[in-house]
Amino acid sequence: IGRPSTYAPTISKIMDPNRGYVVKKTKEGRERSYIQLRLIKSDHNIQREELSENTGFEKNKLFATDLGLQVTDFLADHFADIMNYDFTASIEERLDKIASGGEHWVDFLDSVYVPFHEVIEHTLENAERVTGERVLGKDPKSGLTLLVRIGRYGPIAQIGTQEELGENKPQYANLKDDQSIETIDLEEALTLFQFPKTIGQYEEQDVIIVEGRYGPFVKFDNSYISIPKGMSPHSIDLAKSIELINEKRKADMPIGHYEDKPITKGSGRFGPFVKWNNKYVSITKGSGFQLDSITEDQAVLLIKAKLEKEANKYIKEWNDEGIQVENGRWGPFIRFGKKNFKLLNVETGKKMTLEEAQTVTLDFVKDQIRQQGGELDQKGGGSAKKTSRKKPTKIKK
Repeated sequence: IGRPSTYAPTISKIMDPNRGYVVKKTKEGRERSYIQLRLIKSDHNIQREELSENTGFEKNKLFATDLGLQVTDFLADHFADIMNYDFTASIEERLDKIASGGEHWVDFLDSVYVPFHEVIEHTLENAERVTGERVLGKDPKSGLTLLVRIGRYGPIAQIGTQEELGENKPQYANLKDDQSIETIDLEEALTLFQFPKTIGQYEEQDVIIVEGRYGPFVKFDNSYISIPKGMSPHSIDLAKSIELINEKRKADMPIGHYEDKPITKGSGRFGPFVKWNNKYVSITKGSGFQLDSITEDQAVLLIKAKLEKEANKYIKEWNDEGIQVENGRWGPFIRFGKKNFKLLNVETGKKMTLEEAQTVTLDFVKDQIRQQGGELDQKGGGSAKKTSRKKPTKIKK
């Protein structure tokens, strides 16, 4: 708090892409015209000159995102004492007292943490979920309300409210990186709903531009081709889409085979990889291999290392079901989708041993998932039912 050693981890934390509070970027300026009037002393005349300047340009600055602004408002509302600058100053003085022996650190922690913890508990119990919702107007096509708010994965625009739609679902679109829920207007928001948009045909198949959760992409013949950063989905044409499709086909061609199964390569959300038998093997910097130049022999080395690691990790696998029994730090457990479930001995109620886990069947594992609240309706998407006690609310102006 106010110490030099806390600066770097604090900035790193708020800039963490997974949190999405702050981004470092360059804002392009815009040209602004103005008139300059100069008094000429020699002849007492006024000289009029029309000039222009680039205003609003910011290079490599930190900017709060919509989520960051909403989080800050939430903290200011519910943790006013902690957000007060005087609090930081008083903590500074008390830390100095502790360093000089004038105050005991346990007493200090009690006086700060105990009331802080009480505020946390009160906030968890009573605070309503913040959405930052703004109603922009009506969608001219449907006549439904068009609003913007913070969604699960960031700022979104939405056509239709629950009251208007009943059991039907609203239409959603992600805001662009340079847009904010605090400044976007109705006209700008309407342009976000241009997608999915069919821009033509190639090889007798529709070429469709789609805005996805992780960015825009071209959908063609059940394939999804990411549109590179810096390329606007609003301006991409059929010729460029075909170019991206053919580049994707070339990238997806096998670079070799292992155990008579093709090896392909690509670059995804988490970096470059080789793919074999539905397994994605990362091409790490430590391997010394490069995506552009990786050979069949190098790819096989990575695949073998991956299989050897998984042999020690996975006790049982049912890939079609998206279910694995893994050997974890505290013993065997079930992984279904993104959820973990205990693997219990029915007779004793205790965790299974490694030897017991090696004999389980798929039906037994499914029963264990169901008994622990997991849902088996969707492949690879295990989840436990949860009921939220908080309701979305609008931010006060």
